Amino acid sequence: MRKEDELVARVVAWLDSRLGLSHPVLRPVPEYSVNPFYWIGSLAVVAFVIQGVTGMLMMLYYVPSPVQAFQSTQYIFQQVSYGRFLESVHLYTAYAMIMLAFMHMMHGYFVSAHKKPREMMWVVGMVMGCVTLGFGFTGYLLPWTVVSKSATDVGIGMIDALPSQISWLLSFLIVGAGGDATELLRFYDLHVVVFPAVLLVLLTIKMYMLECHGISEPATGAGARGRLIPFFPDMSLYLTELAAIFGSAMLLISVIVPLNLPPQYSPQLAAQYTPQPDWYFLWIYQILKISVFEGPGLPVAMSLVTLLFLLLFLLPFIDRSEKKRLVDRPIFVTLGLMFVAELIVLAYWGLITPGQIIPIEQAILVIGGTALVIALISYSAYWILFSRLRRQTSSMPRGTPTKVATMFCFGGLTTGGAFAIGNTLNSTVNIIMLGADWWKVFMLLSSFTLLVFVILASAILIYRIELPNGSLSRRISFLEKMAHESE
Repeated sequence: MRKEDELVARVVAWLDSRLGLSHPVLRPVPEYSVNPFYWIGSLAVVAFVIQGVTGMLMMLYYVPSPVQAFQSTQYIFQQVSYGRFLESVHLYTAYAMIMLAFMHMMHGYFVSAHKKPREMMWVVGMVMGCVTLGFGFTGYLLPWTVVSKSATDVGIGMIDALPSQISWLLSFLIVGAGGDATELLRFYDLHVVVFPAVLLVLLTIKMYMLECHGISEPATGAGARGRLIPFFPDMSLYLTELAAIFGSAMLLISVIVPLNLPPQYSPQLAAQYTPQPDWYFLWIYQILKISVFEGPGLPVAMSLVTLLFLLLFLLPFIDRSEKKRLVDRPIFVTLGLMFVAELIVLAYWGLITPGQIIPIEQAILVIGGTALVIALISYSAYWILFSRLRRQTSSMPRGTPTKVATMFCFGGLTTGGAFAIGNTLNSTVNIIMLGADWWKVFMLLSSFTLLVFVILASAILIYRIELPNGSLSRRISFLEKMAHESE
């Protein structure tokens, strides 16, 4: 076989093994999957179905025009039977869908559901998550209230701060040629036609891959060989019960806490209102409000946010270790906990500081402090819950750090890295905006030196961990020498 043919055959075999092009559907599921945490994604699909039904009913009355959008929404609230209830169900299930999608992603992260052979399932799921955020972003504008229009303007401003190639494409797709009428119609088309169609296609692809690979095994390995349960009728009935419970909760919340329609948008009223995006984008907005990112630094902030999303997309190709248990993944577990904690802290912080510029020192204290607290909590958890690892130290090869020592070092490096990145960005932007002097240059060089040290120390730490395991495919003499010298 020629090398070209062999390469094509290997690519086809890889795609078949990842996409599941030759497996049956509706396979039985293992007994351990009879657990609501394994079906968070299915509840997000239920929320999508409820949104589709309620959305189609509202489409009978809604008019996507800046002149009539608010009046038609107000008509649904006040004149249509159960119209306010309908709007409440639609919005709350939208919020639930976003929250469930995030929970589904983090559950998959912590149980290592992104690892071989489910890499492409993770990537497709991430695209579905972005489409879900698109649903929230486009649907929020449609009532044309002062709250929704102001929040959307903030979101569009955030898009404009992205790298020019990305921002131009997104602005063209979302806003169009400009003007309120074009913007509202484009949002309406995306919300009711484009995004549902894309999500349904992606859902079909992901369900097919799920049938190929089956339910992911528990991270502990327990129950992997348990008995299988037929999908129909056993699991079908179980999923129907979960859907009924979730739907009932949404209906109950909509009855207890019905929506109130904010005032209609007008430029005069918007000038009196402090605009903020909806809660699922507040964490990004809070980052943009940090003083170092004001003005010329705004594209830098959005580039960092874009890099974060890119890292999430590429996670299966970054975390390629076969280890799945939480006890064996202290660094990735801690990073995941930091990610969740930082999102919660930033979102709440943004909620209570509308329109306020955040000083760089305060940002470093809050963001770096959150990372440090999570690192210490994770370190303590490994120390308490997995203290038996300390007794195994004597049997480890010389120079192999324990999990506890790893967490201690990792917490310090994370804190130092957060401080170094913040001061490096602050000094760089200050020099660009205000000019250079000896103190600013000194701070920049000091922060950059600290950042280089943190990166080098992290590489040495990882090398020390993996070197005794024999899992390194390439030996780097410099790092190996530094690792041995640091023992």
